[in-house]
Amino acid sequence: MIEGYQPEQGNGYLSDPSAEYESNAPVSDEPDGQRPIGARRRANVQQDAPSQIPAEPVSTHRAARRAQVSASAAAGTEGPSAAGGGQPSSGSASDPAKRPRRYRVHHLRDFKNRGEKWAMLTAYDQYTAEIFDQAGIPVLLVGDSAANNVFGYDTTLRVTVDELIPLARAVASAVEHALVVADLPFGSYQASPEQAFHTAVRFMKEAGVHAVKLEGGRNMVPMVEKLTQSGIPVMAHIGFTPQSEHSIGGYRVQGRGDQAAGLIDDAVALAEAGAFSVVLEMVPGDVAAEITKRVPIPTIGIGAGRDTDAQVLVWQDMAGLRSGSMPRFVKQYADLRGILTTAAATYASEVASGAFPGDEHTF
Repeated sequence: MIEGYQPEQGNGYLSDPSAEYESNAPVSDEPDGQRPIGARRRANVQQDAPSQIPAEPVSTHRAARRAQVSASAAAGTEGPSAAGGGQPSSGSASDPAKRPRRYRVHHLRDFKNRGEKWAMLTAYDQYTAEIFDQAGIPVLLVGDSAANNVFGYDTTLRVTVDELIPLARAVASAVEHALVVADLPFGSYQASPEQAFHTAVRFMKEAGVHAVKLEGGRNMVPMVEKLTQSGIPVMAHIGFTPQSEHSIGGYRVQGRGDQAAGLIDDAVALAEAGAFSVVLEMVPGDVAAEITKRVPIPTIGIGAGRDTDAQVLVWQDMAGLRSGSMPRFVKQYADLRGILTTAAATYASEVASGAFPGDEHTF
Protein backbone atom coordinates (compact mmCIF):
# COMPACT_ATOMS: atom_id res chain seq x y z
CA MET A 1 0.00 0.00 0.00
CA ILE A 2 1.25 3.49 -0.88
CA GLU A 3 1.75 5.48 2.30
CA GLY A 4 -0.84 8.19 2.85
CA TYR A 5 -3.36 6.89 0.29
CA GLN A 6 -6.68 5.42 1.34
CA PRO A 7 -8.33 3.54 -1.55
CA GLU A 8 -12.06 3.74 -2.08
CA GLN A 9 -13.98 0.89 -0.52
CA GLY A 10 -15.59 -1.65 -2.76
CA ASN A 11 -15.10 -5.07 -4.26
CA GLY A 12 -13.58 -4.05 -7.59
CA TYR A 13 -15.34 -4.39 -10.91
CA LEU A 14 -19.05 -4.23 -11.55
CA SER A 15 -20.72 -7.41 -12.70
CA ASP A 16 -21.25 -5.65 -16.05
CA PRO A 17 -18.03 -3.75 -16.87
CA SER A 18 -19.88 -1.55 -19.36
CA ALA A 19 -22.07 -0.05 -16.64
CA GLU A 20 -19.77 2.86 -15.87
CA TYR A 21 -18.58 3.21 -19.44
CA GLU A 22 -21.57 3.02 -21.72
CA SER A 23 -23.89 5.68 -20.31
CA ASN A 24 -25.59 7.09 -17.25
CA ALA A 25 -28.57 4.86 -17.95
CA PRO A 26 -29.27 1.71 -15.94
CA VAL A 27 -27.02 -1.25 -16.64
CA SER A 28 -28.10 -3.13 -19.75
CA ASP A 29 -28.04 -6.91 -20.02
CA GLU A 30 -27.42 -6.57 -23.75
CA PRO A 31 -24.64 -8.99 -24.78
CA ASP A 32 -21.27 -7.46 -25.64
CA GLY A 33 -21.56 -8.63 -29.23
CA GLN A 34 -24.73 -6.57 -29.74
CA ARG A 35 -23.29 -3.27 -28.58
CA PRO A 36 -22.73 -0.68 -31.33
CA ILE A 37 -19.38 -1.03 -33.08
CA GLY A 38 -16.98 1.57 -31.79
CA ALA A 39 -18.77 1.85 -28.43
CA ARG A 40 -15.60 3.18 -26.89
CA ARG A 41 -13.18 5.86 -27.73
CA ARG A 42 -9.92 7.22 -26.48
CA ALA A 43 -7.37 9.95 -26.59
CA ASN A 44 -3.66 11.13 -26.72
CA VAL A 45 -1.03 14.10 -26.97
CA GLN A 46 2.31 15.57 -28.29
CA GLN A 47 5.55 17.74 -28.23
CA ASP A 48 8.19 19.35 -30.37
CA ALA A 49 9.96 17.61 -33.27
CA PRO A 50 13.74 17.14 -33.06
CA SER A 51 15.86 19.61 -35.00
CA GLN A 52 17.13 16.93 -37.37
CA ILE A 53 13.68 16.44 -38.91
CA PRO A 54 13.65 18.11 -42.33
CA ALA A 55 11.21 20.95 -42.73
CA GLU A 56 8.04 20.05 -44.60
CA PRO A 57 7.03 22.21 -47.54
CA VAL A 58 4.32 24.66 -46.52
CA SER A 59 1.00 23.41 -47.84
CA THR A 60 -1.29 25.61 -49.88
CA HIS A 61 -3.93 25.94 -47.17
CA ARG A 62 -1.30 26.86 -44.57
CA ALA A 63 0.14 29.51 -46.85
CA ALA A 64 -3.34 30.94 -47.34
CA ARG A 65 -3.96 30.88 -43.60
CA ARG A 66 -0.69 32.70 -42.89
CA ALA A 67 -1.57 35.33 -45.47
CA GLN A 68 -4.92 35.79 -43.72
CA VAL A 69 -3.20 36.12 -40.36
CA SER A 70 -0.76 38.70 -41.75
CA ALA A 71 -3.64 40.72 -43.14
CA SER A 72 -5.41 40.59 -39.78
CA ALA A 73 -2.28 41.78 -38.00
CA ALA A 74 -1.82 44.64 -40.46
CA ALA A 75 -5.41 45.69 -39.86
CA GLY A 76 -4.86 45.64 -36.10
CA THR A 77 -7.19 42.73 -35.49
CA GLU A 78 -6.40 39.80 -33.29
CA GLY A 79 -5.13 36.67 -35.00
CA PRO A 80 -2.98 33.68 -34.24
CA SER A 81 0.24 35.58 -35.02
CA ALA A 82 -0.73 38.25 -32.53
CA ALA A 83 -1.44 35.49 -30.05
CA GLY A 84 2.09 34.19 -30.32
CA GLY A 85 3.55 37.64 -30.83
CA GLY A 86 6.99 36.18 -31.44
CA GLN A 87 7.74 36.75 -27.74
CA PRO A 88 8.74 34.10 -25.20
CA SER A 89 5.61 33.23 -23.29
CA SER A 90 4.44 30.77 -20.69
CA GLY A 91 1.26 30.49 -22.74
CA SER A 92 -2.35 30.27 -21.69
CA ALA A 93 -4.73 27.36 -21.92
CA SER A 94 -7.83 29.51 -21.50
CA ASP A 95 -7.05 32.62 -23.56
CA PRO A 96 -6.22 32.02 -27.25
CA ALA A 97 -4.94 35.60 -27.45
CA LYS A 98 -2.10 34.69 -25.07
CA ARG A 99 -1.10 31.39 -26.59
CA PRO A 100 2.50 30.88 -27.68
CA ARG A 101 3.59 30.59 -31.28
CA ARG A 102 3.85 26.84 -30.72
CA TYR A 103 2.80 24.87 -27.65
CA ARG A 104 5.64 22.80 -26.29
CA VAL A 105 6.12 20.37 -23.44
CA HIS A 106 7.27 23.06 -21.03
CA HIS A 107 4.02 25.00 -21.57
CA LEU A 108 2.06 22.00 -20.33
CA ARG A 109 4.25 21.80 -17.22
CA ASP A 110 3.67 25.53 -16.69
CA PHE A 111 -0.09 24.95 -16.85
CA LYS A 112 0.18 22.30 -14.12
CA ASN A 113 2.37 24.49 -11.94
CA ARG A 114 -0.15 27.34 -12.23
CA GLY A 115 -3.15 25.08 -11.67
CA GLU A 116 -4.49 25.97 -15.11
CA LYS A 117 -6.54 23.21 -16.73
CA TRP A 118 -6.45 22.56 -20.47
CA ALA A 119 -8.17 20.47 -23.12
CA MET A 120 -6.96 17.92 -25.62
CA LEU A 121 -8.90 16.53 -28.58
CA THR A 122 -8.28 13.87 -31.16
CA ALA A 123 -7.88 14.92 -34.80
CA TYR A 124 -7.41 12.80 -37.89
CA ASP A 125 -7.56 15.22 -40.83
CA GLN A 126 -6.59 18.67 -42.06
CA TYR A 127 -9.83 20.57 -41.50
CA THR A 128 -10.69 19.43 -37.98
CA ALA A 129 -7.06 19.96 -36.95
CA GLU A 130 -7.13 23.49 -38.33
CA ILE A 131 -10.46 24.25 -36.61
CA PHE A 132 -9.37 22.92 -33.22
CA ASP A 133 -6.04 24.74 -33.51
CA GLN A 134 -7.82 28.03 -34.21
CA ALA A 135 -10.19 27.32 -31.29
CA GLY A 136 -7.19 27.27 -28.96
CA ILE A 137 -6.87 23.55 -28.19
CA PRO A 138 -3.20 23.24 -27.15
CA VAL A 139 -2.72 19.52 -27.81
CA LEU A 140 -4.13 17.35 -30.60
CA LEU A 141 -3.88 13.57 -30.56
CA VAL A 142 -3.80 11.47 -33.71
CA GLY A 143 -5.08 8.46 -31.86
CA ASP A 144 -5.24 4.82 -32.80
CA SER A 145 -8.93 5.50 -32.16
CA ALA A 146 -8.85 6.35 -35.88
CA ALA A 147 -9.44 2.62 -36.19
CA ASN A 148 -13.01 3.16 -34.98
CA ASN A 149 -13.60 6.74 -36.10
CA VAL A 150 -11.99 6.79 -39.55
CA PHE A 151 -11.57 3.24 -40.82
CA GLY A 152 -14.68 1.68 -39.28
CA TYR A 153 -12.85 -1.13 -37.47
CA ASP A 154 -14.41 -2.62 -34.36
CA THR A 155 -11.18 -2.38 -32.35
CA THR A 156 -8.07 -0.21 -32.22
CA LEU A 157 -5.92 -3.35 -32.47
CA ARG A 158 -6.31 -3.50 -36.25
CA VAL A 159 -4.94 -0.09 -37.21
CA THR A 160 -1.38 -0.03 -38.56
CA VAL A 161 1.53 2.39 -38.61
CA ASP A 162 1.15 2.78 -42.38
CA GLU A 163 -2.52 3.73 -41.94
CA LEU A 164 -1.88 6.27 -39.17
CA ILE A 165 1.10 8.11 -40.66
CA PRO A 166 -0.88 9.86 -43.47
CA LEU A 167 -3.47 11.02 -40.92
CA ALA A 168 -0.76 12.29 -38.59
CA ARG A 169 0.94 14.09 -41.48
CA ALA A 170 -2.32 15.85 -42.38
CA VAL A 171 -2.85 17.02 -38.80
CA ALA A 172 0.74 18.15 -38.23
CA SER A 173 0.73 20.06 -41.53
CA ALA A 174 -2.52 21.85 -40.70
CA VAL A 175 -1.78 23.32 -37.27
CA GLU A 176 0.04 26.53 -36.38
CA HIS A 177 0.08 26.36 -32.58
CA ALA A 178 -1.00 22.96 -31.27
CA LEU A 179 1.33 20.24 -30.06
CA VAL A 180 0.59 17.13 -32.14
CA VAL A 181 0.90 13.69 -30.56
CA ALA A 182 0.61 10.39 -32.44
CA ASP A 183 -0.38 7.05 -30.96
CA LEU A 184 1.98 4.15 -31.51
CA PRO A 185 -0.32 1.34 -32.75
CA PHE A 186 -0.59 -2.06 -31.14
CA GLY A 187 2.37 -4.29 -32.00
CA SER A 188 4.62 -1.44 -33.11
CA TYR A 189 6.50 -0.84 -29.84
CA GLN A 190 5.89 -3.58 -27.27
CA ALA A 191 8.61 -5.99 -28.45
CA SER A 192 11.62 -3.89 -27.44
CA PRO A 193 12.90 -0.35 -26.88
CA GLU A 194 14.53 -0.56 -30.31
CA GLN A 195 11.21 -1.38 -31.99
CA ALA A 196 9.57 1.53 -30.16
CA PHE A 197 12.38 3.84 -31.31
CA HIS A 198 12.12 2.86 -34.98
CA THR A 199 8.32 3.28 -34.99
CA ALA A 200 8.48 6.63 -33.22
CA VAL A 201 11.14 7.89 -35.65
CA ARG A 202 8.83 7.10 -38.55
CA PHE A 203 6.08 9.25 -37.03
CA MET A 204 8.51 12.08 -36.30
CA LYS A 205 10.20 12.05 -39.72
CA GLU A 206 7.40 10.97 -42.08
CA ALA A 207 4.47 12.71 -40.37
CA GLY A 208 6.17 15.59 -38.57
CA VAL A 209 4.45 15.04 -35.22
CA HIS A 210 5.92 16.51 -32.05
CA ALA A 211 5.51 13.55 -29.68
CA VAL A 212 4.24 9.99 -29.47
CA LYS A 213 1.95 8.18 -27.06
CA LEU A 214 2.16 4.60 -25.84
CA GLU A 215 0.10 2.47 -23.48
CA GLY A 216 1.26 0.58 -20.41
CA GLY A 217 2.68 0.99 -16.92
CA ARG A 218 6.00 0.00 -15.40
CA ASN A 219 6.55 -2.56 -18.18
CA MET A 220 6.89 0.37 -20.59
CA VAL A 221 9.67 2.13 -18.64
CA PRO A 222 12.48 0.81 -20.90
CA MET A 223 10.62 2.04 -23.99
CA VAL A 224 9.97 5.47 -22.48
CA GLU A 225 13.60 5.80 -21.42
CA LYS A 226 14.87 4.84 -24.88
CA LEU A 227 12.61 7.34 -26.63
CA THR A 228 13.15 10.26 -24.28
CA GLN A 229 16.91 9.71 -24.23
CA SER A 230 16.74 9.86 -28.04
CA GLY A 231 14.98 13.22 -27.95
CA ILE A 232 11.46 11.94 -28.61
CA PRO A 233 8.81 13.26 -26.19
CA VAL A 234 6.50 10.57 -24.83
CA MET A 235 2.95 10.76 -23.52
CA ALA A 236 2.13 7.74 -21.36
CA HIS A 237 -1.29 6.08 -20.98
CA ILE A 238 -2.45 3.98 -18.01
CA GLY A 239 -5.70 2.82 -16.46
CA PHE A 240 -7.90 1.27 -19.11
CA THR A 241 -5.58 0.69 -22.06
CA PRO A 242 -7.62 -0.29 -25.15
CA GLN A 243 -4.72 -2.13 -26.78
CA SER A 244 -4.83 -4.55 -23.80
CA GLU A 245 -8.59 -4.93 -24.00
CA HIS A 246 -8.52 -8.74 -24.21
CA SER A 247 -6.08 -9.30 -21.35
CA ILE A 248 -7.93 -6.79 -19.15
CA GLY A 249 -11.21 -8.57 -19.82
CA GLY A 250 -13.17 -5.85 -21.59
CA TYR A 251 -13.99 -2.23 -20.91
CA ARG A 252 -13.49 -2.13 -17.16
CA VAL A 253 -12.67 0.69 -14.78
CA GLN A 254 -9.08 0.24 -13.57
CA GLY A 255 -7.51 1.13 -10.22
CA ARG A 256 -10.25 0.22 -7.79
CA GLY A 257 -9.50 -1.13 -4.34
CA ASP A 258 -6.17 -2.94 -4.12
CA GLN A 259 -5.32 -1.98 -7.72
CA ALA A 260 -4.96 1.70 -6.80
CA ALA A 261 -1.45 1.45 -5.37
CA GLY A 262 -0.15 -0.31 -8.47
CA LEU A 263 -1.63 2.34 -10.74
CA ILE A 264 0.00 5.09 -8.70
CA ASP A 265 3.32 3.24 -8.93
CA ASP A 266 2.89 3.04 -12.71
CA ALA A 267 2.38 6.79 -13.00
CA VAL A 268 5.38 7.59 -10.80
CA ALA A 269 7.64 5.18 -12.71
CA LEU A 270 6.61 6.60 -16.10
CA ALA A 271 7.22 10.15 -14.92
CA GLU A 272 10.65 9.18 -13.60
CA ALA A 273 11.41 7.49 -16.94
CA GLY A 274 10.87 10.81 -18.70
CA ALA A 275 7.25 10.86 -19.92
CA PHE A 276 6.04 14.46 -20.23
CA SER A 277 2.41 13.62 -19.42
CA VAL A 278 0.18 10.66 -18.67
CA VAL A 279 -3.35 9.83 -19.82
CA LEU A 280 -5.57 8.30 -17.13
CA GLU A 281 -8.47 6.44 -18.73
CA MET A 282 -11.44 5.04 -16.80
CA VAL A 283 -9.83 5.50 -13.40
CA PRO A 284 -11.76 6.31 -10.17
CA GLY A 285 -11.73 10.03 -9.49
CA ASP A 286 -10.03 9.75 -6.11
CA VAL A 287 -7.21 7.64 -7.56
CA ALA A 288 -6.73 10.06 -10.46
CA ALA A 289 -6.60 12.95 -7.99
CA GLU A 290 -3.93 11.16 -5.95
CA ILE A 291 -1.84 10.46 -9.06
CA THR A 292 -2.17 14.11 -10.09
CA LYS A 293 -0.74 15.16 -6.71
CA ARG A 294 2.05 12.57 -6.78
CA VAL A 295 3.57 13.17 -10.21
CA PRO A 296 5.24 16.37 -11.50
CA ILE A 297 3.93 15.84 -15.04
CA PRO A 298 0.44 16.76 -16.30
CA THR A 299 -2.30 14.14 -16.00
CA ILE A 300 -4.89 13.97 -18.76
CA GLY A 301 -8.20 12.42 -17.80
CA ILE A 302 -10.78 10.58 -19.85
CA GLY A 303 -13.34 9.13 -17.49
CA ALA A 304 -11.04 9.98 -14.56
CA GLY A 305 -12.95 12.71 -12.75
CA ARG A 306 -12.42 16.44 -12.53
CA ASP A 307 -9.14 16.64 -10.62
CA THR A 308 -6.74 15.78 -13.44
CA ASP A 309 -4.67 18.58 -14.98
CA ALA A 310 -6.33 18.21 -18.39
CA GLN A 311 -9.18 16.42 -20.14
CA VAL A 312 -9.31 14.62 -23.48
CA LEU A 313 -12.19 13.45 -25.64
CA VAL A 314 -12.55 11.92 -29.08
CA TRP A 315 -13.77 14.79 -31.23
CA GLN A 316 -16.59 12.82 -32.88
CA ASP A 317 -18.00 12.11 -29.42
CA MET A 318 -17.54 15.70 -28.24
CA ALA A 319 -19.22 17.17 -31.35
CA GLY A 320 -22.06 14.65 -31.60
CA LEU A 321 -21.03 13.12 -34.93
CA ARG A 322 -21.57 9.47 -34.11
CA SER A 323 -24.75 7.71 -33.05
CA GLY A 324 -25.38 5.02 -30.47
CA SER A 325 -24.62 4.80 -26.78
CA MET A 326 -22.03 7.22 -25.43
CA PRO A 327 -19.60 6.56 -22.60
CA ARG A 328 -20.82 8.21 -19.41
CA PHE A 329 -17.76 10.47 -19.36
CA VAL A 330 -18.66 12.07 -22.71
CA LYS A 331 -20.38 15.43 -22.93
CA GLN A 332 -21.68 16.41 -26.36
CA TYR A 333 -21.21 20.08 -27.21
CA ALA A 334 -22.95 20.01 -30.60
CA ASP A 335 -25.21 17.85 -32.78
CA LEU A 336 -22.95 17.66 -35.80
CA ARG A 337 -24.62 14.48 -37.01
CA GLY A 338 -27.98 16.26 -37.08
CA ILE A 339 -26.54 19.30 -38.85
CA LEU A 340 -24.90 17.20 -41.57
CA THR A 341 -27.99 15.03 -42.00
CA THR A 342 -30.16 18.10 -42.52
CA ALA A 343 -27.67 19.67 -44.93
CA ALA A 344 -27.37 16.50 -47.02
CA ALA A 345 -31.14 15.96 -47.12
CA THR A 346 -31.75 19.58 -48.15
CA TYR A 347 -29.12 19.33 -50.89
CA ALA A 348 -30.66 16.12 -52.24
CA SER A 349 -34.12 17.67 -52.18
CA GLU A 350 -33.01 20.78 -54.08
CA VAL A 351 -31.24 18.70 -56.72
CA ALA A 352 -34.35 16.55 -57.17
CA SER A 353 -36.62 19.59 -57.45
CA GLY A 354 -34.32 21.50 -59.79
CA ALA A 355 -33.77 24.30 -57.29
CA PHE A 356 -30.04 23.61 -57.37
CA PRO A 357 -28.04 24.65 -59.25
CA GLY A 358 -29.61 28.05 -59.79
CA ASP A 359 -28.66 30.79 -62.20
CA GLU A 360 -26.12 32.12 -59.70
CA HIS A 361 -24.29 28.77 -59.78
CA THR A 362 -24.15 28.56 -63.58
CA PHE A 363 -21.42 29.92 -65.86
